[in-house]
Amino acid sequence: MSQLLAKDEVELQSLIKQFLKSISEKISGATSGEAAQEILLHLEETDKNFYSYEFVRYLRQHIESSLGAAVEEEMLNLTLGEGQHGTGSGHDALINVVACRNKDSAEYQQMMQTLKTSLSSVVECLTNKYKESQLRKEETHREREHSQHSSHFTDSCSDSDSSFNQSYTFITQEELQLLAERLEPGKPKETRREALHVLCCASLPDLLSCESWSTLRRNLSLFHDINWCGNAFFLTAKNVESSFVSHKLSFPSGSATLDINTPKITRLLKQMRLINDFQKEVASFWIRHPEKYMEDVIESSLSLLAFHHPHGSAEKLLEPIHLLTLLDIKADWFIKWMHGYYSRNVVLRLLERKYKFLIHKCFFLFVSGALQSSVYSGKELDFALFVHSVCVLGKLILYANGRKLFPLRIRKHKEPVTLTDLLVILINIMYHHPKPLPSDASHTGLLWMLCEQPDCAAECLHQTAVMEKLLAPVSTLKSPAATLILIADVLARIANTGRGLALFLYEKNVVGPQGERACTAHIIAQFTLRLLGNGLPSLSGSAVSHSVCGAFIFVCWQMYNTCEGLQVLEPYGLHKAIAAAWRKVPETLLDSLLSFAATPRGLLLLQQTGALTQCVSYMFSRSTKKLQVSRCEKFGYGVMVTQVATTAPGIVALRDSGFIQELLVQLWSALECGSDDAQLAAPKPTSMDPIERSCLKPFLSLVNLLSSSQSVWELLHQQPLPNKSEYSLREMPTSIPDLIDRLIAVNSDVKIHSLFHYEQSHTFGLRLLNVLCCSLDSFLLLENQYNICSMLLQSQRDNITDSDINEGDIIVDGLSVEKNHVLVRVGVVGGPSERRLPLRSLQEGDQPYPWPMVVSYPVPHFYTLDPPEILHTSQSENDSQMFHFVTQQESYPGHDWLASTVFLIMGGDLERSLGLLLRLSSLLASAFIWPARMHACVHLPEEVAGSGIPPVYWCSAHYVEMLLKAELPLVHSAFRMSGFTPSQMCLHWLTQCFWNYLDWSEICLYLCACVLFSPDYQVYLCVAIFRHLQPDILQHTQSQELQIFLKETFKIKQETETRQNKDNNFQP
Repeated sequence: MSQLLAKDEVELQSLIKQFLKSISEKISGATSGEAAQEILLHLEETDKNFYSYEFVRYLRQHIESSLGAAVEEEMLNLTLGEGQHGTGSGHDALINVVACRNKDSAEYQQMMQTLKTSLSSVVECLTNKYKESQLRKEETHREREHSQHSSHFTDSCSDSDSSFNQSYTFITQEELQLLAERLEPGKPKETRREALHVLCCASLPDLLSCESWSTLRRNLSLFHDINWCGNAFFLTAKNVESSFVSHKLSFPSGSATLDINTPKITRLLKQMRLINDFQKEVASFWIRHPEKYMEDVIESSLSLLAFHHPHGSAEKLLEPIHLLTLLDIKADWFIKWMHGYYSRNVVLRLLERKYKFLIHKCFFLFVSGALQSSVYSGKELDFALFVHSVCVLGKLILYANGRKLFPLRIRKHKEPVTLTDLLVILINIMYHHPKPLPSDASHTGLLWMLCEQPDCAAECLHQTAVMEKLLAPVSTLKSPAATLILIADVLARIANTGRGLALFLYEKNVVGPQGERACTAHIIAQFTLRLLGNGLPSLSGSAVSHSVCGAFIFVCWQMYNTCEGLQVLEPYGLHKAIAAAWRKVPETLLDSLLSFAATPRGLLLLQQTGALTQCVSYMFSRSTKKLQVSRCEKFGYGVMVTQVATTAPGIVALRDSGFIQELLVQLWSALECGSDDAQLAAPKPTSMDPIERSCLKPFLSLVNLLSSSQSVWELLHQQPLPNKSEYSLREMPTSIPDLIDRLIAVNSDVKIHSLFHYEQSHTFGLRLLNVLCCSLDSFLLLENQYNICSMLLQSQRDNITDSDINEGDIIVDGLSVEKNHVLVRVGVVGGPSERRLPLRSLQEGDQPYPWPMVVSYPVPHFYTLDPPEILHTSQSENDSQMFHFVTQQESYPGHDWLASTVFLIMGGDLERSLGLLLRLSSLLASAFIWPARMHACVHLPEEVAGSGIPPVYWCSAHYVEMLLKAELPLVHSAFRMSGFTPSQMCLHWLTQCFWNYLDWSEICLYLCACVLFSPDYQVYLCVAIFRHLQPDILQHTQSQELQIFLKETFKIKQETETRQNKDNNFQP
């Protein structure tokens, strides 16, 4: 082998060079020699062309010739004696045995030694050749550089090929120490330059880890002296200004062009590029230097850009700002200077005191460049001037001090130019040139940027003149489609902010079609209705008419998906018009219809269109694909799903779409399957939470889904539990009854053994049951159909240590504690001061669980605190008649809690109770405080009565959400972030007359206030409760348990609102 390598050494060197060249891209990213070695070791795994390299083929051929005979002989011996070996009969096992035996053989050791010796000599030869080549290159470079310095300087472009662009080489510690000494300031300039060239070939990790790095860093810093750079900048700026004064270059006009290849223009462009590069880089490090230095740089730049020739010139002349726009069309230098307050303050101060003319020039170029057709006809210089001016002016007016520079007194303008004038001009440009640039560096991009800054938009865009100009094409109905689409886009961005929405809804700042002052929302709604009805002849039948219609529907979307916006737009019947248009054009406009479900009243309107089922199916298909709701929505479909699930028709649509089944599959995968399929480097820690974090999101989704008693009724009414005799371990629940059967009603060994994590899964089910039972109607349904209490009591009795129930003690564990809490919650009725609920955690000490265990009803008196004193004079017959009355409301899915409350207030007197209810039924307040009466009531419009959505939801809860957004924005945002809705909680409270949430005296006060004064008090009380709970709501939102807190644990102190504080501002 050694003779063969010596004979073919040149060929082997060629193979190695070719191999290294082929894998150069893979090892070029290595940060050190060790990293490059690691890449080479795993090259067979990462490179699909590994076996096609000639060098690899050469190695395989050599291995075959050295070990081939020995490998074949060993395989033959193993095959013949297969039964005598315990290594297995598989092909892989056979190969492993052969490899292990040959690796220990003498032939293998000899082959490896020969390869190492031969390849080492070849690599050493290649390394020597490389070093010789590098030395020749350095010598050639020094000679070329010397000749360039001795000749006339002809090219000062800083982007020419750098002599520092060399390949990496490995430098020893001794060589780095020598280079550090050669870089000392006292050394000759040529010596320092040569050392710097060599240093550029070293890899950065080697430099940073070398022992002489501190010396190198100190000496290298002298090459980047900021003062030297600053002086060069000042000199270059002065030189450029002098060149423009002396040369007086003509600005191209007509068919003339600006030839940048002429010597004068080339030199000026290179100088301006150096200036511009310095402008963009200096902002990153000038905070480390005195403020005077920064002021000098900024002032020198502004002075250069403000340069202009005398007005008496016969022709228009070229100025520095023209060349700068060609180099930096988006004004990145100015954007970087305005980014931080440290430099922005200096820029604005100098502009105001000394260089306001520069703003005048930008405005003049902005106006003149934009209004000429040459801006978009291919004359790059005019276009660059315009775009650069837009970027500078746009960045200025984003800041309050920048806006203070207005108004401007501009030549050829009689009146000062205000911010409003600037925006009107900008909108005019958009009308004449509606095609925007791909980037934000355009007139349209500036409008978009202003819309996203609330303070700036309020001062610039929210002005009467600006809104009138923006809506002028909408009022005249004669604008092209491209212009209308741009207008709709700007309007949608304005409406997406709180101030913009209020501007559209309440301020009459535009002139309507008949000349009357009107709100922007009305103008947009009327125009959208005409688009939906094909009422615009100029757009009818055109290919872009659908785009225009969709753009303005999206503007309306920003308004009607809020409570206050829907209140303004509801009279226009947009939901009906969109539904009618959707039926003509299938598979479109469903997104716009679905947005009505964002509010309680909007959900009623959506139900009335008959498109609720299709909208829910559309929402489910988009959510499974993880698609964005809209470009302005940040929290996905969570809130919308919760709103839909609150009502009976909504939960039916969710069930039919497959949403509930998909949720249950996700839940079961997280709860029972876990993440065992993933390879873990360390064992997964045991969770100490009752519900693991991985299961929390599905749990909260289920709580949102089943929060309403109407939803529970639709999903569980007359649905028996499976109670199978056998369950497969792979069997997943596909419905809510299946889930209850597997996780809550775990009353047999078969169900216990069907769960991989019995305690964790059963705890999950008991926690869900506890939340469900917070709704008294849901609890009554569960108890009536599934005997939940009997099942839990039997489970507790089975957990007693002694056969005698009265003598034994219940084994205290996590499950028994959870069951005890549920039994007390459903067994004791009362407000915070009338009952005591046991904790669901153990304590330290001799008595870890001091709460009495419930093994039979009634619940121990320990849990009853201060029951209300109710004079009960009725007989058992009256009681049964009243119970029959309150439970036999026609088709009402629940208990009549108002009738029960009145019965208790009247001391159990049936006649007085019925008389009061009869007189109450003639009052308006009964429509809101008596949900059972209003169910399918003949006094409601047919479409409302048939919707299955109670007035307490689409009216009272709707206004609660509207007031929360206005008065308690933090609470409103907390609900949106959690995916829960205030209306869902209000429906829960109001449906059961605040039972279990308020004390008895407070419930009586609530009913009296609503009856004697106004049902408005129903809304005010809910808002007052949310105000009282605001700190707790914000805290539990962060811990992702807002729903649980509001349903289970919070306590309400006496919190009342007077009508006088509310009537003047909010009157439904």
